[in-house]
Amino acid sequence: MKRLLAGLVGVGLLAASCPAAEKNPEDAKLEAFFREYLNKEFTHRPSWATELGDHRFDHLLDDVSAEARKKWRQRLQETLRQLKTKIDYKKLSRASQIDYEIFRHDLERSLWLSENFNPFERDPRTYNTYITGSVYLLLTQSTRPKEENIKNCIARIKQIPKVIAAARANLKNPPKVFVETARRQNRGAIAFYERGLFDLAGDTRQQKELRRAAAALVPVLKDYQAFLQDDLLPRANGEWRIGKERFAQKLELELDAGIGADEVLREAESEAKRVVAEMYVIARQLWSQAYPKKPLPPDDEEGRRRTIELVLAHYNREHTKVEELVHQARADVAKLKKFIEDHDILRLPKPDRCQIIEMPEFQRGNSTAFLNPAPPLDEQAVSIYAISPPPADWSAERVNTYLEEYNRYMLQILSIHEAYPGHYVQLEYSNRHPSLIRRVLSSGVFAEGWAVYTEQMMLDQGYGDGSLPLRLNQLKWYLRTVANAILDHKMHCTKMSDQEAFDLLTKGAFQSEGEALGKIIRSKQSSCQLSTYFVGRTAFYRLRHRIQRELGDEFDLGRFHEAVLAHGTLPVKYLPEVTRQRLKQPR
Repeated sequence: MKRLLAGLVGVGLLAASCPAAEKNPEDAKLEAFFREYLNKEFTHRPSWATELGDHRFDHLLDDVSAEARKKWRQRLQETLRQLKTKIDYKKLSRASQIDYEIFRHDLERSLWLSENFNPFERDPRTYNTYITGSVYLLLTQSTRPKEENIKNCIARIKQIPKVIAAARANLKNPPKVFVETARRQNRGAIAFYERGLFDLAGDTRQQKELRRAAAALVPVLKDYQAFLQDDLLPRANGEWRIGKERFAQKLELELDAGIGADEVLREAESEAKRVVAEMYVIARQLWSQAYPKKPLPPDDEEGRRRTIELVLAHYNREHTKVEELVHQARADVAKLKKFIEDHDILRLPKPDRCQIIEMPEFQRGNSTAFLNPAPPLDEQAVSIYAISPPPADWSAERVNTYLEEYNRYMLQILSIHEAYPGHYVQLEYSNRHPSLIRRVLSSGVFAEGWAVYTEQMMLDQGYGDGSLPLRLNQLKWYLRTVANAILDHKMHCTKMSDQEAFDLLTKGAFQSEGEALGKIIRSKQSSCQLSTYFVGRTAFYRLRHRIQRELGDEFDLGRFHEAVLAHGTLPVKYLPEVTRQRLKQPR
């Protein structure tokens, strides 16, 4: 597959994915139309351009005023109208028809979301992309010369007060839980501009100018912190539940997977029972090793739950130290990569561009780890696998609970999911796809589904040498995925209380108190996202079984994995079609 020409990262300079003589004329029209759309959007939304790896606008920040955002919607409406009139869908090749459908769906989804949800008025976390993310990305993922990146950082820092002013003007009546998280993250932003920024920038002749810009911004951020605390929080009475009707509509648009909200819930509740039963079988096998002098609890519902809980608690004590979390992740990654290569799970991307770092403070608050993938329009950029240590202000007891939740077994599952062969590997494959539309408009269901699928697959193929504690933790991790979908639906479609949610996660899914409390907050702030993991994993798992049955002894696991990753991060409803097509070709 051909890639972007090295160094030509501006969308206006993108190389065609194949020679003009080989391209269907209507396919070329669609590609040109999308490229023109991006060029226009990037002039108005420069932070999006930076995220995607186009660095022509790195010195600018978005205008997020109400008037500017009204024009965003108007451009989306006009683009959708022109797409339907300028491109003849019937004349497109099948691959480009899929691209067309992905583009059209993204426009329709964006318009629906802008009409039914307004994060710029309801969610102060929205502004963190501009306040910190827009500068952080320039120092961590841009491949432009360092002095140019710092120059652009300085330019953006000077524009951040306008973003904050817009936030203060735009935010109306957000849910309280949104403001509480934004307040915590803004404290991280203050620390970033007081200290973290200069650690990333390192020695530079522009340091004095950078420090002046940051010093001028910090009082503005502190004033914004007071606004969040003393002004916005007391009047934050917005409703975080989106309701059954809007949840069903949003889920259909966000997942684009051909499955409805009620069906997702039914499947998740059924799967939860199956996974718990499998966990009990393993916990019973481990009981005598964990508690050699204690009798196995009674074989009833409460006894089975207690058995799993106690065995997990025993192996939770096998954890690393706070200061060794990142070191441990790097060691696990080295072991995973060797296993993948030795067992032909798939061919790993070369060169390896995944950096493992400690998560910056301003990005903490919602997850223990994340994979910040290489921007699709900058082929030299790196991906960042970030791991979050517990905050410095946590008590020793809370820190210990955190470390037990992310014990040495669970850390391995985390690295499978986030990096090898999960998110990092999959998104590296995706960035090689010739379709600009697929590289830019990626499916979260596909990405999360693949990452969850790989967790069980790796152990099934022998990773961990049959370790039962590792398998038990993998099942616990997967049960979290299943519980996510149940929690997502019930928090927004019913009157599920925080206590009921807490019981679901702790008693039903064996999560720690801290993990459960964090997930409840997340469920209130991210309707429909928590369902993507389960829906995506189910799609991959079912497709694997169907194709394996179809091919019988001719089924090759590495070839199958490369076939499902060969078409970009597209909606999973296309997976059966494109995977079968790819399997007809040589590996």
